[in-house]
Amino acid sequence: MEGNAVVYYEPLLLLGGAVIAAPLFKRLGLGTILGYLAAGVAIGPAARLISGGEELLHVAELGIVFLLFIIGLELNPSRLWAMRRDIFGMGLAQVLATGVALAAAVWLALGFSLAAAVIIGFGLALSSTAFAVQTMEAQGALNRRFGQTAFSILLFQDMAIAPLLALVPLLSPGGEGAEAISGARFLLALASVAALVVAGRYLINPLFRLIATTGAREAMLAAALLVVLGSASLMQIAGLSMALGAFIAGVLLADSAFRHELEADIEPFRGILLGLFFMAVGLSLKVDVIIANWLVVLLAVPALMAAKGILIYGLCRVSGCNHNDAVRIAALLPQGGEFGFVLFTAASSALILSPATASLLTAVVTLSMAATPLSVRLGEMLLHTEAEEEIDEDFEGAEADVLMIGFSRFGQIASQILLAGGKDVTIIDHSAIRVRAVEKFGFRIYFGDGRRKEVLEAAGIRRARVVAVCTNARAVTDAIVDMIRSEFPHVKLYVRSYDRAHTLALRARGIEYEVRETFESALLFGRKSLEALDVTEDLARAIQEDVRRRDEERLAIQAVEGFAAGQDRMHVRPVTPEPLIKPSREARRLDRTTETSES
Repeated sequence: MEGNAVVYYEPLLLLGGAVIAAPLFKRLGLGTILGYLAAGVAIGPAARLISGGEELLHVAELGIVFLLFIIGLELNPSRLWAMRRDIFGMGLAQVLATGVALAAAVWLALGFSLAAAVIIGFGLALSSTAFAVQTMEAQGALNRRFGQTAFSILLFQDMAIAPLLALVPLLSPGGEGAEAISGARFLLALASVAALVVAGRYLINPLFRLIATTGAREAMLAAALLVVLGSASLMQIAGLSMALGAFIAGVLLADSAFRHELEADIEPFRGILLGLFFMAVGLSLKVDVIIANWLVVLLAVPALMAAKGILIYGLCRVSGCNHNDAVRIAALLPQGGEFGFVLFTAASSALILSPATASLLTAVVTLSMAATPLSVRLGEMLLHTEAEEEIDEDFEGAEADVLMIGFSRFGQIASQILLAGGKDVTIIDHSAIRVRAVEKFGFRIYFGDGRRKEVLEAAGIRRARVVAVCTNARAVTDAIVDMIRSEFPHVKLYVRSYDRAHTLALRARGIEYEVRETFESALLFGRKSLEALDVTEDLARAIQEDVRRRDEERLAIQAVEGFAAGQDRMHVRPVTPEPLIKPSREARRLDRTTETSES
């Protein structure tokens, strides 16, 4: 038992530190990343409760692998093509210009080797996606022109980390990756990439379809982990980055019908392992080195942010942005990024950077991230108040207006109305057979379980204006409605109900609209039957509307008095149809003589 206690000691400390620090730093507006870093510093270098952070990094780097996979999943070809100018124009220009400028400064002014200068320059050229996106979401700026440009730059930076990590073994001065420069290793790397592309195109999707048809939920999760870790391991065997393999696998599956399900499966592992990675970075920090060089760190942070801000502003102006947009983008992206930690740690392991230098660079990046709110406020002070900002109404990167859950016969017919009205519809369905059959017709359909919050988030529920729940089973529909009402209260819910009791239950939940799956078709069927029995079309329509009205009145009564109430509103035996419009005056007999004689 004592041995088991020792085994669990370190994980419990790390989990406790994460639980305390991440919410605290989130509440302070500094973000969870800084919280994890602070927890690592407190547990390791400060309190010395855990030692050997470098060993923990080897496990925690799997968080970066999962992160790169999810980034790849988001980069489907259509989105890349729509944002191609900003991504591969502004994004590429920013990384190259900033990386080269910072590398030259480090090489010429500080005397680092060329390999170290390249790693330092391009590592500091990357900005924090987490901090920048969080700030833009708070400002409501993601759909504005400057927000989309800034996001495009961040997107290219996220893609750039893969080749930068692949560059580390090539720059290693005799470390573990020095052998990778040989021709045989290069050919092996190309062959591994080709094998991964072929597998992603012809093997992985059929594998997921096969597993989905069995309904084995745990097997689908195991397959997702197998794809990510298998592709990462293949690249590592070839002498390349594990993150590069995961990124390629994600891109290959970006258009897959299983994309949202994969993202939901991987997200919990990514979150906990990424948090562990940042805590491991904090554990491995050389605090004594930072304290001994505190003046260097304090001078390097404003110098880095000023240099990046000026370069980004100039590039934005050259690309056609107005002053206000350029200032906002420059104020959002001057900090170092979380991928800098990854790159510096990898470079330290490959003997390109010393551990002391890596710790100093990590401290510079950390402080620059913490200073991001200040740079944003400074940017607001530099805006031209007389120039009104134009809002970009091109929501090319946004999700569909309608998220439809369930695509059986009911959903297929309803989707035709929406699509004919010019509305984009994202569909998720839990039947692999149906997804495979329907996607051939060009529908935007994905495999996923609508009862899972992570799947709905991945499918874009936070940006959907209407969620149409068209599932068959009442229990499934209720689970989806309850979860959405709890987690996404802003969403308008339009729901297919199973029967009358289900309708009452759904209305009690406060949904915007419901319809029984057979009600409207039964009304039409009854009306057409009346017309076949020589009832006029106008009278048949009026009777149909009368039955509809009575049914709605009965539902209102049942909602108050119980399911057995409102029976008087039902027709249970044949009746003589009454006039549809009440006469302006009561009818009276014209033949009074006949009336008198009869009496």
